[in-house]
Amino acid sequence: MIIRPRRSVLYLPASNARALEKARALPADALILDLEDAVAPEAKESARAQLVAALKEGGFGKREVIVRVNALETPWGQDDVAAVAGLGADAILFPKINTPQDVLDAVAALDAAGAPADLSIWIMAETPRCIMGMDSIAGASPRLACLVAGTSDLSRDLRARPAPGRIGVISALSIIVIAARAHGLDALDGVHLDMNDDAGYIAACEQGRDLGFDGKTLIHPKQIPGANAAFAPGPAEVEQSKAIVAAWAEARAQGKGICVLNGKLIEKLHVEDAERLLALHAAILERGEGGASAAA
Repeated sequence: MIIRPRRSVLYLPASNARALEKARALPADALILDLEDAVAPEAKESARAQLVAALKEGGFGKREVIVRVNALETPWGQDDVAAVAGLGADAILFPKINTPQDVLDAVAALDAAGAPADLSIWIMAETPRCIMGMDSIAGASPRLACLVAGTSDLSRDLRARPAPGRIGVISALSIIVIAARAHGLDALDGVHLDMNDDAGYIAACEQGRDLGFDGKTLIHPKQIPGANAAFAPGPAEVEQSKAIVAAWAEARAQGKGICVLNGKLIEKLHVEDAERLLALHAAILERGEGGASAAA
């Protein structure tokens, strides 16, 4: 079972050379080098050139590196894809996806640019139309690996007011997770914009994990520790998972058709979930950076 931790996924403006340099030492699981929302129109081309230089230089270690390009229909999107497709990024993130055809167009753009056949695509789920078609979009291409909630754009389009518990987008968030799980994809929660609201941020991280997200997208390095802790298996979860796997193995070795642990019936689905959690725990430990499970 191969699992890549995606607890903390930090957006970085490709126009900010200092931020790109500092990112090489941050304990984030993944970095989204952004050519889209974080870059002003007049800086798009210079940001692209700076991003190309950063990718060629490398040095990002075990962090996944994802490039968010501009939408293909903008004046910059096709050139973004052509510039970065062969530079070793782990994935290309496409914004403003509304239909399955948009996903196929993204794959076609990568192919036309000579991208490796195994280069994954991620997509932003950030419009009402995308949410309405989430199932068919999530299943549009085997190249698709991750759905990223764009809660800022989605809230605006829904005319949802900011509210405790994110009630205005909670249905959309659940749909994203359901579609991801139905198609074997990862799902990342949207950003928390108020960097001074520490309590609200931690609550949003916990809510995201409760909903089933694999991690959270971030806008500032100070948010990394909270996401790493919230989306990592805690010590009690790790020990419980080890116990489930061990009890199941013992029951099978004894030829028993059922397995009971601490008075609770254990089924194969519980074992599979425990094995996935332990694989995530091991992957986090192998990274050696951050997360609650480092102490487990």
